[in-house]
This record gives sequence, structure tokens and C-alpha cells, in this order.
Amino acid sequence: MARFDVDGASIHYETDGDPAAPALLLIHAGIATLRMWDPVVPALAVDHHVIRFDCRGFGETTSDDVEFSNRADAIALLDHVKVDRATLVGCSRGGQIALDTAVEYPSRVSGVVTVGGGVSGFPDIELTAEEDEVVDRMDVAFEQAEWETLNRLEVELWALGVRRDQGSLDPDFVRAAYQLNQPNLAHVLEKPVPVPLEPPAYDRLVDVTVPALVMVGDHDLSEVLVNYEYQLSALPNADGVRFPDTAHLPSVEQPEEFVRVLRRWLAEHDL
Repeated sequence: MARFDVDGASIHYETDGDPAAPALLLIHAGIATLRMWDPVVPALAVDHHVIRFDCRGFGETTSDDVEFSNRADAIALLDHVKVDRATLVGCSRGGQIALDTAVEYPSRVSGVVTVGGGVSGFPDIELTAEEDEVVDRMDVAFEQAEWETLNRLEVELWALGVRRDQGSLDPDFVRAAYQLNQPNLAHVLEKPVPVPLEPPAYDRLVDVTVPALVMVGDHDLSEVLVNYEYQLSALPNADGVRFPDTAHLPSVEQPEEFVRVLRRWLAEHDL
């Protein structure tokens, strides 16, 4: 297990592939850890230096209760593994971190890929009735400190999708989705405080001129689908891909198709 210390944290990370190859920095979703990338790393590492880590509050990373920047942590990891520039691939909150990092550290980013990612500073979007019902149950679980219930509801809302029948999904995927979020229960009492990008990325995506790939699953939340369309319209050099049979974790639910799409895009842009 590789670790490095930075600003009150011990960051768990892993690397695969040739360090001399073009670098990919993979940033996980908020309902997962770096393990979410296990199905796609072997194929990506054939011709890339693949770097991934557990953000503070997730997986095997530990942190003191200090203020920190997710963006600075990502750059500190690149410094630690001696990578000057990387294509950032972020899922969900990882996508937001990737965009924020591209805004704040443009010289370190050669490309950006968001997967069901948000944009910092994005206006609130009204949820559907089905989404609202699950969010209300999550709020109750949080207020009552029922962390395991909250952990399970997060997976149901995001990974499985409220518009899909769980019984119709691949049972291996369903099992994996719950397992990916489970380790994060160990961090419920940690209180590191992320410092947001100011001003946020919402009005600054025009400055992200590197190639961008915006991905989303058709069964993702309504607000994520709106974010997807906005990123396509606001990023100057963006391509878009929708996965018709996935929700929030296409790299886990359809890893072969995810790798095919990502590798083709990387080749097209010489990344």
C-alpha cells in the first residue's frame, strides 16, 4: 500500500503502467473509493501511467480535522509521483474536483474527463419526485446518525438509479456498488473541511481549453443530466458520450464499453 503525507493527511494511492507513458489521474466518486477503477485500470495501464488515490474522507486515506483543498491534494500526488501533466478522469464529485483542478492549475492538466460529474457553483436543480423521496429518507438517516442506512440509500440513489428496478440489474454490479461505498463508513466521524474553489468553476469553464470528454449514464439523477448538458455547452473543446444502460458508475457497470470510449478519445487527442 503506497502512501504519502500532505497537510494533515496520509493519502493512500496506487500506480500502474509505465511511468514514462502519458499520465491519467483517476478521481473516484463520493459513493466509492479508488477501488471503483479496478475493472478499467488494466486496460488503461497498457499505454498510460495510471495514478489513483482515495480522497480525504474515503477508503484508506486518513486525515486530521483540518482545512484542505482537494485540488491541492491532487497536485501534491502528481508532484509525489513526479508527473508534470496528466489527464484528469473524475467520476461524480471526482469530476467536479477534476474541473476545479483544471481551472486552478491549468499548466498541470493535459485533458479532463468527467463521468456524471458536477460543476462547482452550479445552481440548484429541482429533483424529480422519485429522487426527492430517497433524499428525504437520506436526510432522516443523517439526522438520526443511522450511517449504514445512509450508506445504503446513497448507493440506491446514485449507483442503482431510482428509475430502475434493482431486481433487473446485474447482481454482480449491485453487489459491487454496495461494497464500494462500505469502506467509507469508517470515516463518518472525521471532519476535514474542504476549501471550495473561489470563484467556482461555473463561470470559468471557458478557461478550460484542453480537450474534455463529458460522460453520463442515461439513468443518472436529473441534476446530473443537466450538468452534463451545461459542461458540453460551456467547455470550449468538449465531446460528449451517454451510456444508455447505466446510472452514476458506468466504469463499474459497463467497464468494457467505458474503456473503449475513453481509449478512443485519448487516442484522438494524443493524450
